[in-house]
Amino acid sequence: MTLPLLVVTAVAAEAEAVRQGADLAHIVVEPVGVGPAAAAAGTARLLATGRYCAVVSAGIAGGFPGRAPVGSIVLGARSIAADLGAETPDGFLPVDELGFGTSVLPCDPAFLKALTAELPEAIVGDVVTLSTVTGTKRTADRLAESYPQAVAEAMEGYGVAVAAAGLPFAELRAISNPVGPRDRAAWRLREAFAALSTASGRLWTACG
Repeated sequence: MTLPLLVVTAVAAEAEAVRQGADLAHIVVEPVGVGPAAAAAGTARLLATGRYCAVVSAGIAGGFPGRAPVGSIVLGARSIAADLGAETPDGFLPVDELGFGTSVLPCDPAFLKALTAELPEAIVGDVVTLSTVTGTKRTADRLAESYPQAVAEAMEGYGVAVAAAGLPFAELRAISNPVGPRDRAAWRLREAFAALSTASGRLWTACG
């Protein structure tokens, strides 16, 4: 029997967008909560009660200006816990430099290659995971400088990647807003959900 693909989202609206485009005969889609802790716990629960061929963290995200425009699709080459570490007088130190583990988890190379082939329009780059969404230009500039390969920020990818250890993992995001000063009026949720739904239609082909 062919194992299904598990796609986890933060909230129900994202899950519904994925379901609208996905092959539900082969894909299980579940919302697991907002933030890396809820995402990790929810994904772990699903993996403990079912068998899957791979795991995808999917949903909307902020795109770094000049790297991932609103309406685009992003595939994460790596999921990075960008606020996991310590503040110092000289700036932020990631957990890697503290010697307490790693803040960087790569997506499965073979799975990413297959997804890129199915989604050639997707922008491939790092996706940073944050517990607090960026709302100022200062933070956006700091993140862009600290993570030059980052194309988007979201709140769950790293947590899902931790829970998925041992299975192929990937992160798929549709860009709804630019990373920077918080302006809900500028968000394009309808367009992002539509892009997410369209991209989800090609997930199973990549997994199979």
